[in-house]
Amino acid sequence: MAKGMGLGSALALVVLLGLGSSAQAAEPVKVGSKIDTEGSLLGNIILQVLDKHGVKTINKIQLGNTQVVRGAITAGELDIYPEYTGNGAFFFHDEKNPAWKNAQAGYQRVKKLDAEKNHLIWLTPSPANNTWTIAVRGDLAQKNQLATLADLSAYLKKGGTFKLAASAEFIERPDALPAFERAYDFKLNQEQLLSLAGGDTAVTLKAAAQQTSGVNAAMAYGTDGPVAALGLQTLGDPKGVQPVYAPVPVIREAVLKAYPQIGDWLQPVFASLSEQTLQQLNAKIAVEGMDAKQVAADYLQQKKF
Repeated sequence: MAKGMGLGSALALVVLLGLGSSAQAAEPVKVGSKIDTEGSLLGNIILQVLDKHGVKTINKIQLGNTQVVRGAITAGELDIYPEYTGNGAFFFHDEKNPAWKNAQAGYQRVKKLDAEKNHLIWLTPSPANNTWTIAVRGDLAQKNQLATLADLSAYLKKGGTFKLAASAEFIERPDALPAFERAYDFKLNQEQLLSLAGGDTAVTLKAAAQQTSGVNAAMAYGTDGPVAALGLQTLGDPKGVQPVYAPVPVIREAVLKAYPQIGDWLQPVFASLSEQTLQQLNAKIAVEGMDAKQVAADYLQQKKF
């Protein structure tokens, strides 16, 4: 205590310090997300769950790409946002680790690394996997019982008609189509490929739905909204060729200490977001043009969260 400070002054200081810490605990939580459809959906879900429980929030949804959002949370300019487990491989330059291809192992690894290095806490993951995959027309899948890439391989070996719409990156990148071909023992020739400019799955999926140039399959992401809406079906990857990208709310440790119940509030919500559920919700935004805020509100209300 400073020399000459009276008891009254000391008590006043304690009161002021106490007020300071409670005011700090009550600071609004800055909720962010990436700029894409699913980022907006999940960001709004987090924001609305917190609002519902009386937590003051600041809306920073659709802040930017992965780099921008990640930079914001590590700098403390953001408090919570939805991220994908598979991105841990890139955040920590750990791409060769097999853990990323297993949902549970990848989650545990990124959770441990981010807590130790950045004081960021990964909460409950969704059971969905928003990774690269191949989607086929529903009629083709039903007629030939195609549910996985292994089924597709068997179909191709029997000479089945097949043409894939994809980006040049998906066709050429060693960890994309070539990785699927190696793992499932098939090879697509030039006539079986339609290379489309850019990496937008909305374009490739539309080509498959409309059978553009004889296309009946498309490069897709696991939780792409248009998949179900366009009557397509994603093929499973039982060998785990691609890293698992499970959506998870990530929160700064200091904020979770101030609001320790946030993890409990979000747990049942994210646990309910299966791949199919996310496809349907994303479709309402991407296909039907609904506002992400409204889609999130309707889902939370319907599920009574």
